[in-house]
Amino acid sequence: MTSKFMTAADAVALILDNDTVALMGGGGGLMEASHLFEAVQARYLSTQSPKRLTVVHALGIGDKKSKGMNCFAHEGLVKRVIGGHWVWSPAMQQLAEQEKIEAYILPGGVSSQLLREIGGARPGLFTHVGLGTVCDPRLGGGKMNQSAKEDLAEVTHIDGREYLRYKPFPVNVALVRASAADEDGNISFEHEAANLDAQSLALAARTSGGKVIVQVKERLPRGALRAREVRIPAAWVDAVVVDPQQQTSYAIPFDPAFSGELTGEARLASERADHAAENAVAAEAFSERQAIARRAAEELFNTGKARPVVNYGVGVPDAVAKLLAKRGQMDRIYQTIEHGTYGGTLMDGVLFGYARNASAMLDAATQFDFYAGGGLDVAFLGFGEFDAQGNVNVSRLGGLTVGPGGFIDIAQNARKVVFCGTLSAKGVKLATGHGRLQVLQQGQVQKLVPQVEQITYSGPQGLLRGQEILYLTERASFRLTAAGIELFEIAPGIDLQRDVLDQMGFKPLIASTMATMATRHFAAAEG
Repeated sequence: MTSKFMTAADAVALILDNDTVALMGGGGGLMEASHLFEAVQARYLSTQSPKRLTVVHALGIGDKKSKGMNCFAHEGLVKRVIGGHWVWSPAMQQLAEQEKIEAYILPGGVSSQLLREIGGARPGLFTHVGLGTVCDPRLGGGKMNQSAKEDLAEVTHIDGREYLRYKPFPVNVALVRASAADEDGNISFEHEAANLDAQSLALAARTSGGKVIVQVKERLPRGALRAREVRIPAAWVDAVVVDPQQQTSYAIPFDPAFSGELTGEARLASERADHAAENAVAAEAFSERQAIARRAAEELFNTGKARPVVNYGVGVPDAVAKLLAKRGQMDRIYQTIEHGTYGGTLMDGVLFGYARNASAMLDAATQFDFYAGGGLDVAFLGFGEFDAQGNVNVSRLGGLTVGPGGFIDIAQNARKVVFCGTLSAKGVKLATGHGRLQVLQQGQVQKLVPQVEQITYSGPQGLLRGQEILYLTERASFRLTAAGIELFEIAPGIDLQRDVLDQMGFKPLIASTMATMATRHFAAAEG
């Protein structure tokens, strides 16, 4: 029997000009097939092949420098990118801005689920996710620059209801990352920090008549894997590349706490060590970020659920997660992230998507099924800007392609969505920590605008779905009503006209009774 094991150079030689290549990864090196990505880059730079690739990925991949999608950011190597999140590759963002590639976005969950539908030879993904957003063909169809001409979705009606059908496409090559392969090519994820959409990628390529290339750290004898340990069967796999240097992340060689392998006393000891390490870290200087997080945390326990299911985005929402952990309130919620992970200690920054000692790890497509079905009680998400209709933009800022990641899937489906962020940006100077908030210098950039540059979350669609929708800033709190955005609360020390209304690009409704945020949110020492 011919072995499926080969070098990275031989494996990526299977990629042909004009192929559609599906990638996986989650930023910071999470389940990233780095060795294969680098081999594609090396081949192109030396031979100018493969060229004119279409590259598809659900989440952000890279380090903002040279890894991940940056390996593909060469003029001529790619002609089209359909990316969930772009910020990890400034070089690819520049190619999009310069019209040297066709730039598209898809919601992260939609991307994973669409690949699964392609794998089942079904006629695309039919879903409500993306209606009223930039992914809706009436509002952009996922196109992010002038070179992008094709709508990735179309509007359809089933039983009198409106849906989007995201169109299927053949996947010629899937580059997948896993932990180990046995001699036959059966694949295990045992030491990975997530599952992501590895199965969806592999099945899409297999069904399309394409190639499934898997990077692993370890080659095992035949029969070494238990049947339940095999996540991708050998029948789906065309090539296996062993990279002994494969790491948990760009910076972490291996840690069983990230792969969820610790149990019993070993896990308890790891959790105690994590808590001790957190407590030993010098506290972040108190600022408006913590004030917003404290105010936002109040929204967790008035949902009517004894133990709500929660998701956190990046930015200020990170501070909400840290606050709950510090308060010892994690056992009062079910914590989830879109990468498929439940529970554990969430990482942030370049390690967003990782969790230590998670309680469960699902495939990303299944996690997004749970979200799309209404399983999320509360989502804490950031915002780049929001407007008078309650629309939020995080996907295109300052003309640059950012992408939504899982934002659309999460924001559109949580029963309550809490957008958290500062009221303005650039040059803002604030003073707080003494129970009040003072604006010493106003910001130069408005974030509350008449109309957002791009709709990543649709306020009108949220109202139709019956969501509770809040926008919390350090100076004021807003909610979306059928009549429009209503301002219902301000921070102590804030002048409503000067510090809020004059800094907005639209005139909000004003609640008949204006509340004042609790002074404890603005005290350096929480008490």
